[in-house]
Amino acid sequence: MSLDPSNVASHGGRSRRARAQAWPTVVALLVASCPAKTAAQTLPRKDLAQCIEIALQQHPELKAASATVDAGHARTWEAISTALPQINADYSASRRHSSVSSRTSGPGGPTGQISNRAQTFDFYSTGFTLSQILFDFGQSLNAIRAAQASERSLEANASTTRESVLFDVKQSYFILLTAKRLLGVADENVLQDQKHVDLAQGRLDVGVATRFDVTQAQVQLANAELAQVTARNNVAVAVETLRNSLGLDGPLDFDIVDTLDIHDVRLDEDKALGLAYEHRPELLSQRFQEQATNEQIAALEKNYLPNISGDASYIWSNSDYPLQPSWNIGATVNLSIFNGGLTTAQIVEARANLSNLKYQEQSLRQQIALQVRQAVLNLALAHESIRVSEKGLQQARENVELAEGRYKTGVGNIIELTDAQAALTTAEGANVQSLSNYKTAVAALEQATAQPLGEETSEPVPTPAPTP
Repeated sequence: MSLDPSNVASHGGRSRRARAQAWPTVVALLVASCPAKTAAQTLPRKDLAQCIEIALQQHPELKAASATVDAGHARTWEAISTALPQINADYSASRRHSSVSSRTSGPGGPTGQISNRAQTFDFYSTGFTLSQILFDFGQSLNAIRAAQASERSLEANASTTRESVLFDVKQSYFILLTAKRLLGVADENVLQDQKHVDLAQGRLDVGVATRFDVTQAQVQLANAELAQVTARNNVAVAVETLRNSLGLDGPLDFDIVDTLDIHDVRLDEDKALGLAYEHRPELLSQRFQEQATNEQIAALEKNYLPNISGDASYIWSNSDYPLQPSWNIGATVNLSIFNGGLTTAQIVEARANLSNLKYQEQSLRQQIALQVRQAVLNLALAHESIRVSEKGLQQARENVELAEGRYKTGVGNIIELTDAQAALTTAEGANVQSLSNYKTAVAALEQATAQPLGEETSEPVPTPAPTP
């Protein structure tokens, strides 16, 4: 049998093309046969409480606030130290030259001999001195109390920073949950739109639909794929936002627990205001600043009064060793007669600062009241929005089912179907956004009252089933 070379070449080319076309299928089968490990399956899951714990340990703003409190504590001890005994030790060695004078037991002369010659000699001195404020009409005590009040004000400021960091963590946590939910909506929307393209193509193949049906469904699919890409990017951005709010330098190496479906917090306005006025650290800081200023005024007013201090010393000194001991003990009364009006000006300034702090407290209370009322109203709105969005979502799902049934039987048209699918996507997004708004409203109310309202659990909450 003879073979035609052209047939052999043609047959070989078709074989190579067949093998080349088969390779992607083989690779796909091999990949499909391997166990898939997605990031969601391998990464550990952390709930909101665990994320908050990470932020409390890692966030640099909280560490900076803690360092500021430490500095305030040190200043308190600085104020205390001035009221405690002051003990100093010293040693000096010098070479002196005395002019012609009478002195006893000078260098080079016997004890008791009076020398009238100018002399140059070494002189040594060492000893201890003790000083202590005996009575200052409580001025030192006022200074200590002022420093303690300032320290408590700094602690309250640190609590304010903590509340701000916690709110950022909660907000970022819920933003990421929202982005993940919306990505799920986008993924499901792509699947549904692809199904509608296949349905339109199948009807076109059997001659019961027009080319317009297919292109209309394809346009809808392209828009859904674009929304899917945007949703993926939003998830990536939300992950970075949460990482930053936690104060982490490295990547986020865990997933988060979905708790968007928990919504059972309710708080009336009067109770919320009472909690805020009692627990808001900004108000506490303001009150401690006023207390510190009052103590400073009291301390300044006592500058008009005398203060009594005692001192004692024990010194060894001589021009040669062994040194001769001597001691001294006494008390001093100090009274400022005239200092150019400095004390009066300081008191006037401190009283003006106190008035300023009181007006600031009044303004702060008004701002807190506004913040609390807004948070309560937003929470009530979020509750109602969830109810309305769930009702709209149920109706949108029923509408899609009806539109698909009508289109399959030839009663409806493709525009009716794509509009129903678009309305469902909008309803799903609105429902997710209403859940997210509720969570943000709860976090805002917690920040406004400086009290946890405690609705989060560490157990995963099942997400709603995808649209059939």
